[in-house]
Amino acid sequence: MPAKGKHRRPKNSPLTRRFVAAGTGGAALALPMMGATAAQAAPSVAHSPTTAVSAVAPAAVAAAGKKAGPVTYSVVAGDSLSKIAREQGVSGGWKKLYQDNRKAVGADPSLIRPGLKLTIGAKAPAKRASAPERADRSAERTAVPAAAKATTYPDNLDGWIREALDIMAKHGIPGTYEGIHRNIMRESSGNPLAINNWDINAVNGTPSKGLLQVIAPTFEAYHVPGTAMDAYDPVANITAACNYAADRYGSIDNVNGPY
Repeated sequence: MPAKGKHRRPKNSPLTRRFVAAGTGGAALALPMMGATAAQAAPSVAHSPTTAVSAVAPAAVAAAGKKAGPVTYSVVAGDSLSKIAREQGVSGGWKKLYQDNRKAVGADPSLIRPGLKLTIGAKAPAKRASAPERADRSAERTAVPAAAKATTYPDNLDGWIREALDIMAKHGIPGTYEGIHRNIMRESSGNPLAINNWDINAVNGTPSKGLLQVIAPTFEAYHVPGTAMDAYDPVANITAACNYAADRYGSIDNVNGPY
């Protein structure tokens, strides 16, 4: 036991604190100080900015930020905006294609010419539904039988006629597939963007438009609710024309010439 006096080691001496913290045993006396020194000298890797950045591969960053840009399409003989939009998978169909190229195409979308350059925008990435939306859709799939799901129609002449017939049936408008198809082929050859710029209607400022060549006043008067308010829209054009034909001739089936 050390003698009492001025040489006695104070209780708050670093050596005393090391001894108390480490406990008894000569080898253990140095461990607390070594551990503390190491912890102070080497910062945690998890909090190192350099380590966090280098963990992300440059290739992965480039791939994540890379987006497909628009492409240029050169019109060839026989092309129509509807045909191009369908074959190129344009989101929004020919209307979107026309909207994006209106300056190049001009006022008449049916008169595109070979060699004309059109810009086709990149397809938008599919939006991932939120968890509540996915839950709602799952519940709908469970509650609604497959037979009751909405009918989908192909974006072509066959699909337009079939969709129009279903809408006409709901509104009591007569007409058959054959009657509609026959008149469409005579009036526009199946081009939904067809327009007549030379007859008396055109001279009067109301050119005939669309699959069944309907003028604006007729389209507006016989427009069928639930379809687009656009005479160039295939389904809206067919249903309005058939509604008019039913009122004047009894059915589009009874039309075999200019009407």
